[in-house]
Amino acid sequence: QVQLVESGGGLVQAGDSLRLSCAASGRTASGYTMGWFRQAPGKEREFVSTITWNGAITDYADSVKGRFTISRDNNMNTVYLQMNSLKPEDTAVYYCAGKTGSLSRLISWYDYWGQGTRVTVSS
Repeated sequence: QVQLVESGGGLVQAGDSLRLSCAASGRTASGYTMGWFRQAPGKEREFVSTITWNGAITDYADSVKGRFTISRDNNMNTVYLQMNSLKPEDTAVYYCAGKTGSLSRLISWYDYWGQGTRVTVSS
């Protein structure tokens, strides 16, 4: 069992940056593919980014490509999401998730989820 705890959210202005962290505890998450998802008010949860267990391969939603960067430090059992040039439409609760196997954009394929951290971007 893996427990995931997100942190780093907050209220920022458009154009600002934030770095989200996802700390894993319990069974090590170093062998897991990790992903970030988000859910805006009144909308369904959507894929943001994912990274393989060794950090070699990443994938991004088109809406964040070039602005967000996912990374991981397996020694620290932590996954990061660096978010630059934030826009009001990035406002959402951001969730960290883990799965075994290869990259996936599908929410249903992820076995472990954190409670989320809220990001609000004002215009």
